[in-house]
Amino acid sequence: MQFETFNQSLKGIEPPEGITLYLLAMWYDGHNNWGKAHNIVDGLGDAAAYWVHAYLHRKEGDSCNADYWYRKAGKKRTDISLEQEWEIIVRSLL
Repeated sequence: MQFETFNQSLKGIEPPEGITLYLLAMWYDGHNNWGKAHNIVDGLGDAAAYWVHAYLHRKEGDSCNADYWYRKAGKKRTDISLEQEWEIIVRSLL
């Protein structure tokens, strides 16, 4: 799937079929459902999930918690916009 297709899917009410849990979380976040996005990645234990988790806590405004998840993901918190980070994460997961 291309980024543009994924991004266009946000206009619908259902996420695209066959996407990973990480992308599903990002889809729900893009659909303004932070809680559902967080619930999806909260129980996953790998670097991709940690990165999505970090982004979600950054979006929430919880910098300390976000930093913890960025470290677990092997990344550093960025100062780019949340929209830019969302796109970077989605593109890297596609």
